[in-house]
Amino acid sequence: MTSGPTAAILSGNRLHLNHGPIDLVIGARGADVAAAFAAACARFPDILPTLVAELSVLRAPMGAKPPPLTGPVARRMAAAVWPHRGVFVTPMAAVAGAVADEMLAAMVAATDLAMAYVNDGGDIALHLAPGERFDAGVVADATAPAIDAVARIDAASPVRGLATSGRGGRSFSLGIANAVTVLARTAAEADAAATLIANAVDLPGHPAITRRPARDLDPDSDLGDLPVTVDLGPLTDAELDQALAHGVMAARAMHGKGLIVAAFLTLRGRSRMAGQGVSGMLHSAHPSGGRRR
Repeated sequence: MTSGPTAAILSGNRLHLNHGPIDLVIGARGADVAAAFAAACARFPDILPTLVAELSVLRAPMGAKPPPLTGPVARRMAAAVWPHRGVFVTPMAAVAGAVADEMLAAMVAATDLAMAYVNDGGDIALHLAPGERFDAGVVADATAPAIDAVARIDAASPVRGLATSGRGGRSFSLGIANAVTVLARTAAEADAAATLIANAVDLPGHPAITRRPARDLDPDSDLGDLPVTVDLGPLTDAELDQALAHGVMAARAMHGKGLIVAAFLTLRGRSRMAGQGVSGMLHSAHPSGGRRR
């Protein structure tokens, strides 16, 4: 049985909220940060129960019509994945980002803030007043966490959300990317796009890739019988480049449709960027060397 929601203040005057699988770290600057934190605490207890009430619909693949959802977070999830309905995707692809967006909206509605963020396991929703900037660390390999780059987002940018997906992260992946970080207008949109771009970084049918049906690993997975990546053997440099090229193609298609602002893709020390102004927003955390690019 899931315990009830908890709240605590962390170092640096950050708010930590936890309820079952939802784990948030929240920060803000403004004249009344306490009011923003109070609004977050008031909004949080309803998030998980409302999602659970519609879980069967949220785990179903998107069809030709929008799913009949009533909860505000569930509606955010469906709206974020709706433009991608031509491929297999469920609203669960945007759950972390949508929760972050909803919590941020409650804080911003409560008081004037210069800056605020809601970090849901690495998927981040942002509020930036004019003249403000937010720096977010980018991790190239979830299995060996380290800051490999910094995404610098200022108020003039359309980016208000970022998310990372890939093999070895919190969720299953159909692809082989170590990580795909996406910058988008909302955290939910970034979450959905990162999931699908990470799926696209792949070499279908390659014998070095071990896959198992998602249901065998988690009976409740929204991916059902789809084969998810569980291990990756040796690949040549050409094969790594080919897999990344597939992901870049997906990212560029999303960028062309206005669904993302930029994407950063990594696979075994190799990286690619796609999107508008990405080189200006992403800066290496290893100016004197470090992980091979």
